[in-house]
Amino acid sequence: MKLKAFSKKQMLALTWWEAESRYKDCDGVICDGAVRSGKTFCMGLSFIIWAFYRFSDASFAICSKTIRSVRRNVTTPILPVLKEMGFSVKENVSSNYLQIAFEGRENRFYLFGGKDESSQSLIQGMTLSGVLLDEVALMPRSFVEQALARCSVDGSKFWFNCNPEHPAHWFYREWIKKKKEKNVLYIHFLMDDNPSLSHDIRKRYESLYSGSFYRRFVKGEWTAVSGAVYPFMDKEEAFCVVPEPPFEDYAVSCDYGTVNPASFGLWGLKSDVWYRIDEYYYDSRKEGQQRTDEEHYKALCELAGGRKLSRVVVDPSAASFIQVIKRHGEYEVKPAKNSVTDGIRSVTCALKEGRIKICRGCADSVREFSLYRWDEREGVESPVKENDHAMDDIRYFVTTILEDGGEEFFAFAADRRKSCEVIF
Repeated sequence: MKLKAFSKKQMLALTWWEAESRYKDCDGVICDGAVRSGKTFCMGLSFIIWAFYRFSDASFAICSKTIRSVRRNVTTPILPVLKEMGFSVKENVSSNYLQIAFEGRENRFYLFGGKDESSQSLIQGMTLSGVLLDEVALMPRSFVEQALARCSVDGSKFWFNCNPEHPAHWFYREWIKKKKEKNVLYIHFLMDDNPSLSHDIRKRYESLYSGSFYRRFVKGEWTAVSGAVYPFMDKEEAFCVVPEPPFEDYAVSCDYGTVNPASFGLWGLKSDVWYRIDEYYYDSRKEGQQRTDEEHYKALCELAGGRKLSRVVVDPSAASFIQVIKRHGEYEVKPAKNSVTDGIRSVTCALKEGRIKICRGCADSVREFSLYRWDEREGVESPVKENDHAMDDIRYFVTTILEDGGEEFFAFAADRRKSCEVIF
């Protein structure tokens, strides 16, 4: 594999804490900016090396939104490189703990997921010499501040890494806008700062986003979302005809409603593409009467039309409807993952990459795509709760079926002759 040298900004992220650096007295570092800019890998590698440069027999924390994302984004890419550099690593997967040694020094690294307000209790009571907070903008403020409060050892430092969110976000206001007051080094990354990305790969990533998400994930700007959620779905050619059978698999996604509309989508898999080939949409206000769980279940069976469904994914708040499906025993049912903004990003990428396609006969989906808009009130980071029922069930399908088990992967190599030049 061809090796690429680190860029100027990547080298700064790797070395800002060294004795010769003008930034060595900073209390921490913030790296933000575009996706695929190489900041996460450099931050993780730098954090571990710094820990051994400064400490021995000390405890550290590596945090992300979930334990799964800690391993996927941070530890899985860097551990083989550390081993190549001469570090020894013992990992206790069940205890979310790493014991790392190098040239007679040994330190402990604890892995934490900060997914909600209750997560702060996980890290309480620890004494840390440093903390790395990956995806910090996706973690609750209470967890982040609890992690920082644990860093009471002399010489401890804070390491923050994230992609931009909205400009009213607490981390942007309290840390990035106050970086001098907080005495932290701020490094803003763009895709051009990752020499491992080819021109074609950069263009591909640029094509995956539009509107506010383009400004955030390609331009690296902290910007408010506005306008249509899926502006690229406003043309007739964005939709397709139903392919000829056979299909390799079928699934149904459900946004359940009694007072609000219920939207179910039937999906068929053909040649690695999932097509929304049919749908059920019932608006009780328009129809003048509500339907029961059993009536919605009957509609689900009619939508399936005798096809063998591998899965039915349902709005996680629809506990009674999930129980009805389980009681009948005909279909495997799974509560959907329901992160709205992250889910919208995933749907955007899936549509633009052609991994899902919406057939023209799904009239309510076509209608909602043209009407689904961001709530433009200041500080609000969600779509308007109107014309969103098919949009929600499509999001459930992408996050819970299309992406189920679909882990990202990394490729990298190290050259010990040049202080570890890396492809990632």
